[in-house]
Amino acid sequence: MAQEFEVSQWVPFRLELVFAFFANPSDLPLLMPPKLETRIEDSNLVAPIKPRPPVPPLVGKLPSVAAGAGSEILIGFRPFAWPRVRVKSKVRITEFEWNSHFCDEQIVGPFARFNHCHSTRTEVRNGVQGTLVTDTIEYSLPFGIVGSLGNSIVRRKLAETFAYRQQRLPEVLTAVFRLAAEVL
Repeated sequence: MAQEFEVSQWVPFRLELVFAFFANPSDLPLLMPPKLETRIEDSNLVAPIKPRPPVPPLVGKLPSVAAGAGSEILIGFRPFAWPRVRVKSKVRITEFEWNSHFCDEQIVGPFARFNHCHSTRTEVRNGVQGTLVTDTIEYSLPFGIVGSLGNSIVRRKLAETFAYRQQRLPEVLTAVFRLAAEVL
């Protein structure tokens, strides 16, 4: 049975900076709870077909890699404190549009189906220009009806992971922004 999970977060950073950060797979572990011990095990990156659009000078100074459509990334993590089993998930980027969205789908991993779209758009709040980041996940658990009994655990884990990310994202983007300012 297909499930959907969606979460949004506004951050007071330029769209180009936020999108470039999310488009680089090596940045993923920075946003994951430490107890998951998330790491990129392997990757085969395909550069986005269209070139990166013009960006503000500060953002353009950041070293940036983007996983365009066709990229495959192997991610390892430990979903539970016990047993300490390392789970691997291989995802493929299926869509990529600069400063708009990219989507990935699990091709090997713990879910029967897992599609994740990351979208960004400029939004002004209280006179401050920032970026609204929205993640939409559609997934199905394995083992049919029996597997669907674990849905409450999966939803809780997703909620915990994204709550951590929402706390961490402004801190990480502030550090990235400072690093870019030092490069100038």
